[in-house]
Amino acid sequence: MPLSTRLSIADTLTLGNATCGFMAVYFTTTGVLIPHLTGHDDGGMARHSAATAVMLMLLASIFDLFDGIVARKLRSSAMGAELDNLSDLISFGLAPAYFVLVWGMVASDAHQHVSALAAIVVLLAVVLRLARFSCVTLREGIFQGMPSPFGALTIVSIVLLELPFIPTLMAIVGTAWLMVSRVEYPKPRGLLAVAMLAWIVTAMGMLAAWAFDAPGGELLLQTGCALQVVLGAVIPLFATARRVNTFRDNRREARLAARG
Repeated sequence: MPLSTRLSIADTLTLGNATCGFMAVYFTTTGVLIPHLTGHDDGGMARHSAATAVMLMLLASIFDLFDGIVARKLRSSAMGAELDNLSDLISFGLAPAYFVLVWGMVASDAHQHVSALAAIVVLLAVVLRLARFSCVTLREGIFQGMPSPFGALTIVSIVLLELPFIPTLMAIVGTAWLMVSRVEYPKPRGLLAVAMLAWIVTAMGMLAAWAFDAPGGELLLQTGCALQVVLGAVIPLFATARRVNTFRDNRREARLAARG
């Protein structure tokens, strides 16, 4: 095969990301939506399938984390960047947007058409974010806007918290806005990457406990989802505070230089 079409190890991980995103949609459909539409939803099946779908999104984020690390350490093919964007669109755009759409169809207090609009907002936010990422050059070590894996996990956490419809809708739209915002987020490297991996594994454990109705499983899930949402809200505040402090320091230095 020509060199431009050969897959690298990093590309294989990226394809694993896309596969997980597709399977998340599959489990959301077969285990949550179809039983609800056919009247065969006993609660347990939907819980297992929803947990499996979210765990697949978490696994996709692990693949997304490691394909970048492997690409930097070894190499990536000429298709690497395109494969990464397409896979992220499936796992962190389509899958969470579809999760929101299905939530709007099965939740007792949800409004289906409004939820569909929220799902479209999520999908378009990820599309715009990935497109901007491909054509905008930023300084080393930062993302502009909430990274799509983090945004996807925040959105499904909001849904799993089972808050009233209006607060859930507002939080979903707010997260979508953060993904296309200019708020700066640190790239997961070094200790931050280790912390992120540990958090993903912990979240998988919480989901498993909830899915199998373990003692305290519901509380673990609610705690994990709440922490994810809090992180999504706090990081932009810290980033904004840091930018304000940097701006003030620069102005102070400019004034001192002008006086000198």
